Amino acid sequence: MSEELEAREIAAEQAYVDEVYVQLEASMVNAQALAAEGRNRGRLEHEGGLVERDAMVFQAAKRIAQLDAAHEGLVFGRLDLDPAIDALPRYIGRIGVRNAERDVLLIDWRAPAAGVFYQATAATPSGVVRRRVLRSLHRTVIGVEDELLDQEALDRGGADLPIVGEGALMAQLSRARDRSMHSIVATIQAEQDQAIRAPGKGVVSISGGPGTGKTVVALHRAAFLLYSDRRRYEGGGVLVVGPSGVFMRYIERVLPSLGETAVALRSLGEVVGGVRATRHDEPAVADVKGATKMAELLRRTARQHAPGAPTSFRIYWRDETIVLDPGLLGRLRRQLMSQGRRNRQLPRVAKTLLDAMWRQVTGERGRERGREAFDDDMLGHAGFVEFASAWWPPLDASTVFGWLREPEFLSRVGEGVVTREEQLLLLKSWGDGDLTIEDVPLLDELRYAIGDVPQRTDDERDLDETGLLEGGVDLQELTTISEREYAPGGLAWSAPTHRIEDDGYAHVLIDEAQDLTPMQWRMVGRRGRAASWTIVGDPAQSSWPDAPEAATARAEALEGKELHEFHLSTNYRNSAEIYAFAADYARRVGLDADLPDAVRRTGEEPRVVGPVDDLEAAVREAVATTSDRVEGTVGIVVPVARRSEVNAWLASWPELADDASGARAAVDSSVTPSGEDRIVVLTGLDTKGLEFDGIVVVAPQEIEDESATGRATLYVVLTRATQLLTTVG
Repeated sequence: MSEELEAREIAAEQAYVDEVYVQLEASMVNAQALAAEGRNRGRLEHEGGLVERDAMVFQAAKRIAQLDAAHEGLVFGRLDLDPAIDALPRYIGRIGVRNAERDVLLIDWRAPAAGVFYQATAATPSGVVRRRVLRSLHRTVIGVEDELLDQEALDRGGADLPIVGEGALMAQLSRARDRSMHSIVATIQAEQDQAIRAPGKGVVSISGGPGTGKTVVALHRAAFLLYSDRRRYEGGGVLVVGPSGVFMRYIERVLPSLGETAVALRSLGEVVGGVRATRHDEPAVADVKGATKMAELLRRTARQHAPGAPTSFRIYWRDETIVLDPGLLGRLRRQLMSQGRRNRQLPRVAKTLLDAMWRQVTGERGRERGREAFDDDMLGHAGFVEFASAWWPPLDASTVFGWLREPEFLSRVGEGVVTREEQLLLLKSWGDGDLTIEDVPLLDELRYAIGDVPQRTDDERDLDETGLLEGGVDLQELTTISEREYAPGGLAWSAPTHRIEDDGYAHVLIDEAQDLTPMQWRMVGRRGRAASWTIVGDPAQSSWPDAPEAATARAEALEGKELHEFHLSTNYRNSAEIYAFAADYARRVGLDADLPDAVRRTGEEPRVVGPVDDLEAAVREAVATTSDRVEGTVGIVVPVARRSEVNAWLASWPELADDASGARAAVDSSVTPSGEDRIVVLTGLDTKGLEFDGIVVVAPQEIEDESATGRATLYVVLTRATQLLTTVG
């Protein structure tokens, strides 16, 4: 292939790409004009003008965001078909674009007409003669990669279709990595495309070994669903849940680059609104908090008497003494609890208490006055109102969770559920008051156990100044528990800022699903009861030790939903040399691993350094060598106990300072730097779903030994590198 031919083909494609961008800019101008018109409608002094303004501005803003996101690599594909089908080429891009005459310039990659771009093969060309991928930098075409799929059709048609490049997929796989995942919209393979375009109902399960593209395929599926049924999925919402904040930052640009911004990205520590946790518990503690039995512990907790609340009440009325003693109040509490969630019973509390008290009125003087007068007197009595408000206060989950910090309380509700040793582990973990990732589903469990506080209308508040009668609760008049001093130790965890009713989504996407604990499955399952699902995972990479328990929780979360299973069999991430090393480890330690085929060879075998006398010096040499030999990112993977130590090493190495400036900030922190550093220090769990050009594994035996699933974690670590892998220790 001559350079002159390639230059001529690039120039021809550039001319077409320029035409598409001209139309894109025209669409942007139209969207901005629509937004301006919408704002002008708001100046009309009537309600209709405001409604029109809001609708027009909202739609225009969505379109502007979509057009902005699509600028980079807008046109990436071209199909040349058998002339008997279509003599004109079809161009494929991130969004659909038409010219002023409404002729199609660019086909959205998700449209049915674009499906053949991904599905055609040499064995089944489906009318495609040549498939071309355009490689671009911003708006400039810098290369083309062709595949000839139907030589006979080419000969038959007599068209001049030169074949340029060495294959789009291999070119993409050789690209240096940065700190973000990128879309694969130009290089989606046929087996990946089948999962992306799977039915929108039920559950789509995408399995496969490391490097098969499970995550990015699932994200492209989310974009496809939004395109295919925007009203449903944009209206109901799409929730994407990943294992960590590091992972979510890594994938956050994929969907916007495909023109989709109406998606909620949440790590497992951020699924509950208003709550954010970034730290994991130690494995032994995490195993207790993640187990299904914690649901029973929290159910019991939600039913307990609020610490500090009154246990009896006495009042004198019309020559009679009325007493609510602990036994009677206990029975009334159980009666209310049997009718539903705790906070939802707030409107019934006053009537329940008044009924019990009226039954004690037996004298003629009291009975002559009647029940209505009795209720009026009690509701006008400051002592009764104060007692009722304090006996059954509105509660938030964070406060109820705080009760568990008290050893006596935990012992009482935990009897027969968690052992004494497990109670000690829980108390130690809650001692510093910080919320961990494993605590978030426990907090969510309590939210659902106690329920939302019912809110009253203005009319209901006007009719009942006490806020205690049937029909709702006046949040202005009943002080919430978070403003009182009921929580032992005064935990400072913030309560969720949204209501339970806001938790439902139209689609839920779970990545690294094999790591979800039973309690995390319960938490995520609540958000997808009426949703369709995409679930991504590889059992061999699981960090949860009890697979059957997790499988049961998963089945309960997905109960009644039809399952569609897809398996990806090709490893596009690792070089064949690196994956052979990782696969050999998996077989040696007895992991039942799904071993995909790696399609790319580099000639670089993994290095094993050790045993060593000076670990820091050996790691320094390995990191320096790796960073010199790769253009992209380098990950230093360490045991949890060594994280601060290795961060301090990295911060003290002057030759690597520019590439790892964030290491200084992370020396005394358990949080991975969130910037754009080329070299980062991570634990094994942090590497889930990520990839780096080079990986240096520090003390692999310690990573294997630090948890019951350490072998699976180390296997994951060994599959993160695309070009170079070194183990030291």
